Amino acid sequence: MSQTAAIRKPVDAAALSTMIVLCLIWGLGHVAAKLAAPGVSLILQGGLRCAIALGLLLIWAQLRRIVLFTRDGTLGAGLAAGGLFAAEFLFIFAGLNYTGASRMVVFIYLTPCLTALGVHYFLPSERLNAQQWGGIALAFLGIAFAFWDGFAASRSTLLGDAFGVIAAVLWAATTVVIRTTKLSSASASKTLFYQLAVSAVTLPLAALLAGEPGITSLTPIVVAALLYQSVIVTFASYLAWFWLLTRYLTARLSVVTFLTPLFGVAAGVLILHEPLRPPFIGAAILVGAGIYLVNRPTRRAL
Repeated sequence: MSQTAAIRKPVDAAALSTMIVLCLIWGLGHVAAKLAAPGVSLILQGGLRCAIALGLLLIWAQLRRIVLFTRDGTLGAGLAAGGLFAAEFLFIFAGLNYTGASRMVVFIYLTPCLTALGVHYFLPSERLNAQQWGGIALAFLGIAFAFWDGFAASRSTLLGDAFGVIAAVLWAATTVVIRTTKLSSASASKTLFYQLAVSAVTLPLAALLAGEPGITSLTPIVVAALLYQSVIVTFASYLAWFWLLTRYLTARLSVVTFLTPLFGVAAGVLILHEPLRPPFIGAAILVGAGIYLVNRPTRRAL
């Protein structure tokens, strides 16, 4: 661990450009889910994308000679992280039935602030400073504005918005489990394997129990949107993110993630023609600013 930390370097132009591309990819993820929804029901989409990404991960691990199946004491924590990950996607995809992609991405990206709160209580070495508390306050203020906008515009979106917040809590809890258990010393591929494997099994069952219609029409747009979520988002972008974390200082990389909700809002408006009201623009900016402040390195850390 110390050796890995020692070779990490400040973010350079290559890492910054890669992070911007990743934020764009993540911001488009929920838009792709909406585009695929006419042909594949939403919760089932979550299961299918994890199953496809799981297959690609197994091939990747075989080619890279990465050991996934070995007794290293991570099974319990891995199953817990996988369960939280699956529940997160259950709420995301169920929530997209009620709210827009542009709204969902803003609620989901409350996660960095919730994660900071979690590690504050479970990892004494990562206590929050005044700047980070200010960022969390800004993000929660932004969420309050977003809920108010949803209530004023269409109360039917509030259930989907609430599901987005629950998903953000679950995502943050997943990260805290990974950071505070033996998963912290496991390979990124194995950690991702646990999450994808549990989700690939449980989400299709959840779709069945929810009475979803399943696969009804595989048009080129539906197939392309599903493959985008599976290959580009769930497999390639996550591996790229983990690769960056092994080579660059984490805090400086995380600063850039504030662009994701902004990209997501723009994509929802431009591609899906979702309505964009001034209060929600303000909410997205506040959440982005909060993420930036929570992750921005302090002068002492530099």
